[in-house]
Parts: sequence; structure tokens; C-alpha cells
Amino acid sequence: MGYNFRRRFSPLQPVVTPLRALHIEPLADWIRALFQRTADEAGIQFVWGDELDGAELVHAAAGADALLTATRRIGGELIKAVPRLRLIQVQGRAPWAVDMEAAAAADVPVSVLPHRGAIAVAEQTIALMLGLYRKLVPGHLGTRDAAYRSLGVEPVRTTERKIAFNWLGYPDVHQLHGRVLGLVGLGGIGLEVARRAQAFDMNVVYCKRSRLPREYEAMAGVRYLPFEELLAKSDVVSLHAPHTEHTEEMIDADALRLMRTDAILINTARGGLVDEAALVDALGDGRIAGAGLDVFVDEPLPEGNPLLDAPNVLLSPHVGGGTGGGQAGMARDIVTNLAAATRTS
Repeated sequence: MGYNFRRRFSPLQPVVTPLRALHIEPLADWIRALFQRTADEAGIQFVWGDELDGAELVHAAAGADALLTATRRIGGELIKAVPRLRLIQVQGRAPWAVDMEAAAAADVPVSVLPHRGAIAVAEQTIALMLGLYRKLVPGHLGTRDAAYRSLGVEPVRTTERKIAFNWLGYPDVHQLHGRVLGLVGLGGIGLEVARRAQAFDMNVVYCKRSRLPREYEAMAGVRYLPFEELLAKSDVVSLHAPHTEHTEEMIDADALRLMRTDAILINTARGGLVDEAALVDALGDGRIAGAGLDVFVDEPLPEGNPLLDAPNVLLSPHVGGGTGGGQAGMARDIVTNLAAATRTS
């Protein structure tokens, strides 16, 4: 059975016949405002159904031309309740957020647009992994400062067959290939990280509060493990969970003790997921091999913070989202797609 995915882009312009779009995904107020402003500029009416459920949601959807979501499920009942539905738009890379069979039966196209902000954070996550595994910062500093001199090494003129391989003598430059990546959380960012990790031939496992159905795990190329088992079996543990009362310092001393001594921790989510004092202790004692951090409990990271002197740590100044245009770009892509649906229907 083929699914009809459409991805259409053209310059934004007001549509002739106003389109009514119901967005059912809970969004932060500032992101919601971005969507609202972008839709208003295109002459598209946005209706918010993120707080609705059951009969109230079905009633709100009845007059819509388009349904929007990120991960919240658009099921067959909701699709059948929208007689003039022209498009179902998924904000991000989770086609399982839609009942595809019901959409196909109703001849309604489903568009899946990768989220620019999620992609940016995923790239930062991979960069931190590579930076630690390939010893990029120590290698740069050692090369710049001629650290070979303390090793009794002298420069040689290289040829095709004559080189000074690994002249700083690192015993622990590793590959991502074949390693186990454990994703704590599998939302939009986690899915983008999984795709990129699979390009490095990593084996991706995940944990989250609500496990995906097995068919969706197969679609994403991931395997579920309970949290503690994931910590124990992963070469790289990467955090992609929201910061809530349930996830506050989820990576504490006990969690760090479960990790392997040759494992690394990556955090591009929120600083509060990690007990930073426990992490400093674990790094100092060699209980884990390293940490790559883009987020912190206090930002900017204050002078004198113990993480600054911790061994085998790679720090970046919360730049995972790029220059901050990912959410605006996502809103623009989606509204452009909605406008295209109206012009071609």
C-alpha cells in the first residue's frame, strides 16, 4: 500500500480561499505565536486544539481543511470527522502520528516535514560524539602546542608510505561504527539523531515513558530497552527528554554507576536532567569515559564551575539549535505547504 506524501514549497502569499487549519499538538507559547503570526501573514486561519480531546476535538475538527500535529495521534475517527480535509501535516519526522490507512482511504495526502530545529540539535549531538571519540579538542591543542616534543618525537618529511601516524600517541581514538547508542527520549530530536547515527552504522536503542508499537520501532530502526538496561548496555548515552519533575537529575550518581566505564554521556536537552556534581565525580574517578555537554543547570556556565576542570569533557555554549531560526523555519515550511494545498485543491 502506497502512502501519498507531498512536500511542496513556494513563496508565501495570501491564499484566495481562506483555509482553516486545526493544530492539535501542544506547543510552547512562543512557538505557538510564531505559527500564528506566520499563518496570519499567509491568510490562513489557525485553530488550536491542543487542549481538546474526545468529542470536543472531533467537533473542532469538523470545519477544518487541514489537520496538523507533531507526535499527537491523528486517528481514523478524527479523519472521518473532517469532510473537506485537504491535507494532514506532520511537524517533524513521525509518520506514525497519523493513521495512514485511514488517510489513504479518505484520499487525504499526508506531508511529513523534517523539523529544522530538531535537525540542528541532532547535528550538535553527533558533533559532540565525534569530538569525544576522535579527541578533536585535545588533538587540536596538542598539535598547535607541539606537544610531540615532550614525547621525544621529531618531525619527518612524509611520503605516501612514510608518515608519523598518531604522533601524540593517543591510545583511545574510537569510531562510532558498530557502537550502541542509547537515546533517552525519542521525540523529534531523538528521531533525527537516530537517523544520523544509523548512517554511522551505530545500533540505536531507546527508552521513553510510552514505548512505540513494534512496527514503528522497525520504521525508525530502533530497539526499546528499559532505562537501567539502556544505561548498562550503551557505548553512548544521549539525552533527549524534556525537563520535568519526573526527569529532574535523572542522570544522578546511581545512573552514572550503571554506565560502562568506557561509555560517554551526551546532553543536548536540558541541564537539569543531569546531577552535575555527580557527573564531575564520575569523570574524575574514571567511572565513565567522557561527557559532551551543550546545556547546563546554570547558563552561561559560571566561572569556577567544576565542569570546567573535569577530565574528558567537551563543552559547547548551548548552540545545538543553531542560530535559533529552526522554529521559525518550521512554521514557514508548514504554512507554505498549507498554502500550496489550498491553491492546488
